[in-house]
Amino acid sequence: MAPLSRIAIVILNWNGQALLERYLPSVMQFSQEAQVMVIDNASTDNSVSFLQNSYPQIQIIQNPKNLGFAGGYNLGLKTIEAEYLVLLNSDVEVTENWLQPIISLLDNEPRIAAVQPKILDARKKNHFEYAGACGGFLDRYAYPYCRGRIFETLEEDTSQYNEAIEVHWASGACFFIRKKVFDELKGLDEDLFAHMEEIDLCWRARGKGYLIYCEPASTVYHQGGATLSGHSPFKSYLNFRNNLIMLLKNDRSGHTFILLYVRLLLDGLSVVRFIFQGRLDHAWAVFKAHLHFYRGIGKTLKKRRELGGNSSARSPFSIVYRYFAQGRTTFDSL
Repeated sequence: MAPLSRIAIVILNWNGQALLERYLPSVMQFSQEAQVMVIDNASTDNSVSFLQNSYPQIQIIQNPKNLGFAGGYNLGLKTIEAEYLVLLNSDVEVTENWLQPIISLLDNEPRIAAVQPKILDARKKNHFEYAGACGGFLDRYAYPYCRGRIFETLEEDTSQYNEAIEVHWASGACFFIRKKVFDELKGLDEDLFAHMEEIDLCWRARGKGYLIYCEPASTVYHQGGATLSGHSPFKSYLNFRNNLIMLLKNDRSGHTFILLYVRLLLDGLSVVRFIFQGRLDHAWAVFKAHLHFYRGIGKTLKKRRELGGNSSARSPFSIVYRYFAQGRTTFDSL
């Protein structure tokens, strides 16, 4: 077991030496009160030797193979004892005083299980970043959207979302969670491999009565797309497949299969849109996502039964309709 620390900042790495070189200095500079650790997912570059030579104070936990985001964190975190875990992407630049507002929020409200900071774009620092922006939400059909980001539209940060609020999910790019809650929920769902596993975890936490928050008094900058680009068909596949698994597993509205039928139609429109954009590989990725979801439906239903009465609210409207049909492209306009 790693030594007990109140705050453990844990970075999952896979062939990310260049990202560690660029972004780790800010983490070390502004996180003096925390223990910084790296879980390495069997990198084949020089990440581990770079860390050993440049940051000997960082503990390295080496996984035997690339287990993805979910499996990599689940295995590595078993050896870490801390009150609060901070799951931090390797492509995140943190800022002065980024830890204190969130730790204070967690200290003062024991019902809060997980928190994210305000996440801005490392390339365009006056705009929100795709992966979480200023707190995540789910619409009626479990499509995710954020304060500051709806689908591909990213808002400029003009301090319009500077209040701490309860949200549906916190971003895995910079994810604070109580270790006891992470263990209670048995960690991330490894069948998701990567993408949306933090949304699933937050859904399960809310189903047990916990709260999820965004605290914009803390700010970080996220590069995004460092492991899988937004142009990657594999990323589209994971997002569509994992979202369907998450919906079937966690929804307790009483209309789950009606929602899945509507999702079939809406995702079909996404396929048509990809085709008209000439992105045939992404259209095929959505088709494969549905195929693999239906093949594994028995396993997902088993997980649904094991969760029992896991119920948590979502937004009552369709973000697809409000964005594409009504032209509502900002969170405040919803």
